[in-house]
Amino acid sequence: MTSQVSSPAEKTDGALVGEQRAPGAGGEGKEVRRLDRVIIRFAGDSGDGMQLTGDRFTSETASFGNDLSTLPNFPAEIRAPAGTLPGVSSFQLHFADHDILTPGDAPNVLVAMNPAALKANIGDVPRGAEIIVNTDEFTKRPMAKVGYATSPLEDGSLEAYNVHPVPLTTLTIEALKEFGLSRKEAERSKNMFALGLLSWMYHRPTEGTEKFLRAKFAKKPDIAEANVTAFRAGWNFGETTEDFATSYEVAPATKAFPTGTYRNISGNLALSYGLVAASQQADLPLYLGSYPITPASDILHELSKHKNFGVRTFQAEDEIAGIGAALGAAFGGSLAVTTTSGPGVALKSETIGLAVSLELPLLIVDIQRGGPSTGLPTKTEQADLLQAMYGRNGEAPVPIVAPKTPADCFDAALDAARIALTYRTPVFLLSDGYLANGSEPWRIPEVDELPDLRVQFASGPNHELADGTEAFWPYKRDEHTLARPWAIPGTPGLEHRIGGIEKQDGTGNISYDPANHDFMVRTRQAKIDGIEVPDLDVDDPSGEANTLVVGWGSTYGPITAAVRRVRGAGERIAQVHLRHLNPFPRNLGEVLRRYDKVVVPEMNLGQLSTLLRAKYLVDARSHTQVSGMPFKAEQLAEVLKEAIND
Repeated sequence: MTSQVSSPAEKTDGALVGEQRAPGAGGEGKEVRRLDRVIIRFAGDSGDGMQLTGDRFTSETASFGNDLSTLPNFPAEIRAPAGTLPGVSSFQLHFADHDILTPGDAPNVLVAMNPAALKANIGDVPRGAEIIVNTDEFTKRPMAKVGYATSPLEDGSLEAYNVHPVPLTTLTIEALKEFGLSRKEAERSKNMFALGLLSWMYHRPTEGTEKFLRAKFAKKPDIAEANVTAFRAGWNFGETTEDFATSYEVAPATKAFPTGTYRNISGNLALSYGLVAASQQADLPLYLGSYPITPASDILHELSKHKNFGVRTFQAEDEIAGIGAALGAAFGGSLAVTTTSGPGVALKSETIGLAVSLELPLLIVDIQRGGPSTGLPTKTEQADLLQAMYGRNGEAPVPIVAPKTPADCFDAALDAARIALTYRTPVFLLSDGYLANGSEPWRIPEVDELPDLRVQFASGPNHELADGTEAFWPYKRDEHTLARPWAIPGTPGLEHRIGGIEKQDGTGNISYDPANHDFMVRTRQAKIDGIEVPDLDVDDPSGEANTLVVGWGSTYGPITAAVRRVRGAGERIAQVHLRHLNPFPRNLGEVLRRYDKVVVPEMNLGQLSTLLRAKYLVDARSHTQVSGMPFKAEQLAEVLKEAIND
């Protein structure tokens, strides 16, 4: 969905919840409270439709004009064991009337569809928060599955919370009596009942969800209308029941965004759109050679829909075939892409080395996940940095670009394509599961704002031999970029060798000469070292901070939120965030030496800090987390305060 915003940008901290009371809407005689932000978490079995419920609530929130950030969290199994802790699926949404950066540390509202959902999430819920529970599921057997000897709804263990017991299953079945559905079929709509109730509580629009349901179940109109009816029943329940005496309003974030047209977008969707835009700006066909792997598969699914833009997608039989086809497409003159996650990068490493040797543009999109090996397929991590940097035989340097937010995946894709096409090199684009599945508002850019990525293919001889004969030398380089010419196969007079055996400088002939190999290795490294990337902008408002926090990739949101909290407490701290990890920005060393203390939070065991210590000889202090979940801003703020005062 898209929405128009016409106010200038204004940044606010967003660390506290403001509250005002107003009489009026939301049911006769019911109170409406105005909040500046809310964090809601939907939780249930992986078959309860929590991701769909969260996605619909998010879409309506985006259309309303709030700033938002989401965190889907689901099991790796297609259908995890019902009623168990490993089978719990959740979706957290943080939305506000101002600029926000993260999905939030702790939910203000938890919707628990069963005992497992309650037990798995109650530890994150602060005292005084609201908990909506489906009482129909709190029977002896489901409670026993998760270790509840007595019902938490009756034993006083939830006294610190504002609990709303709602028989969601019973109410849904009652609402759908007229449809003649079986009990099991009717139960499936209880997530829509819950969505309707929450939509009433927070004054969310409803038209978009009803339209979505009718489109989704267009071939089963009875099921479509049953879901719409359950959705409306949930809304009406909130309107009429005495248990929900208050509803809440969160105004649109009219001051959080620059003027433009916005839509809600996930990282994988933004990245897909960025690749399509890059191919259009380069005037090249886009070719994706890929093998499905979580959490990268959505890019393959999305790009397969865009044949009208000249996109070709190839679902290969394995990871090696996927990148091999992509590299062949690069040789043939396409903007070539392969998508994967960490395990797939390991399989693709030999062909990435071949791409380095061939010096052809190729985008390797790595949507990182928890490892090693199969690891945690649906959880996030940013532990592939050293693999991207060094995970090939020989000296095989590859540029690395990392987006910082879901929406930034669009711009990062364009940037990676710029580097690949300009310098004739494979490029790593390192996203992760948090960015890939999370979402936020994205301003849709105008076409004239996009960079010109057009390239010139070789069209004729480029070298004069000693006897005056003109020849084509495939490794004769541009004096500024050190890029070799890109010659399309079949162009008369431009025949040349390719392959993994070392080539002679200039001619491209096979060469085993030691001096030539030394020269080619150093030249390939110099080409990467010479890539133009912007200097770092340091966020240091006072100019008097002695502590610098350095981040990369998806840690941007939690780090920036933590920095705001630290500054709000009166401390001075500086911040930089790296998009380009190879080569580093040219002013990075000078920036690091400017501060007495450097803190590097990462979702790994200190990979960026290792690189910074090795290259710049600074005492970079790691703060690491490998739980499969993103940092919490409050915890990170405490770490930064300790570093400042150490």
